[in-house]
Amino acid sequence: MKKWIFKLIGFLCSLWSLAFGLILVHSRYWRLWEFDDKYVQLVYIGLWEAFYNQDLNISTSVVSIPVHIPVNSSWTISPEFRYARNLILLSILIKPVILVCSLVAIRISIIKAEVPDIQVVCYKGYALVLVLSGLCTVLSVTWNHVVDLYGETTLDFPPNFPVRKEALIKKHHTHVFPIGIMATILSLVSVVMILIEIRSLKLQRKVKAWNSSKQVD
Repeated sequence: MKKWIFKLIGFLCSLWSLAFGLILVHSRYWRLWEFDDKYVQLVYIGLWEAFYNQDLNISTSVVSIPVHIPVNSSWTISPEFRYARNLILLSILIKPVILVCSLVAIRISIIKAEVPDIQVVCYKGYALVLVLSGLCTVLSVTWNHVVDLYGETTLDFPPNFPVRKEALIKKHHTHVFPIGIMATILSLVSVVMILIEIRSLKLQRKVKAWNSSKQVD
């Protein structure tokens, strides 16, 4: 049972990390800006799409209409926002490599094949990709968070946007930063489990080599 605990924890942590990464890619809360405007008060900005509710006076009553627009080349895309897109996408695209390496190593354990070297190689590749994925995630969310709330971002709306950036009065904290940190922590936990498993495999190999030498003697 102990033999499988580290494998299971590492695999589940990598799956949760992937799930959090997918949430980040599709989240529209990378930026949440509040404006001093009569018709548009809040704008939710995701990596690929922005959303806002526009209040309109229709027949003497105010109606709130949800509006979605793509964040494309008509916007002024800031460097940290562009890199956030690329880094989080890279983090997601390399995750299948993690799952393949993990499944291969687990399959070898299930069939009890005498190929610990292959397992070690798979686990090392697994750990390396997890570290890279975690770095991409934490860099993207941290850079975006710091520049948005504490720096000067050049991200700006297209000319036909119903509110101007000059009317911005407040930038809100969102769940993107804590989710990104959680995804990175899960990746690191998975790496620790993998390193423990690698150490165990190397120890098993040494014990087998020692037993073989004793039998020869």
